[in-house]
Amino acid sequence: MPLTHFLGLLALTILAAGLTLILAFWAGLPLAALSLVALTGSLLLGARQWR
Repeated sequence: MPLTHFLGLLALTILAAGLTLILAFWAGLPLAALSLVALTGSLLLGARQWR
């Protein structure tokens, strides 16, 4: 993968994470709830790899 593609993907990932946090705070979602959803998603995706 060329360096420019890698850096672009990295920048888009950081931008998406920031946008997610901004939208969650704007909607009044507690940080604990957002963290729980992220943890659950991570566990589900991690469990899929072990099959």
